[in-house]
Amino acid sequence: MPKMKTHKGTSKVLKLHKSGTVTYKRGGGNHQTSKDSAKQVRQRRRQGKAANALARRIKKVM
Repeated sequence: MPKMKTHKGTSKVLKLHKSGTVTYKRGGGNHQTSKDSAKQVRQRRRQGKAANALARRIKKVM
């Protein structure tokens, strides 16, 4: 059976780390952030982490 191809759309958005953690960039932090509090903008700078159940499914396509 041939190897599975990497799903390119997923690989451009999500990052798979060696530890098995799947991270992504949080949305809504690029422009029109003046209405948000400083705390909201600051928290969106951090990487989001996918839940364990979702991470297991993502690993299969990446």
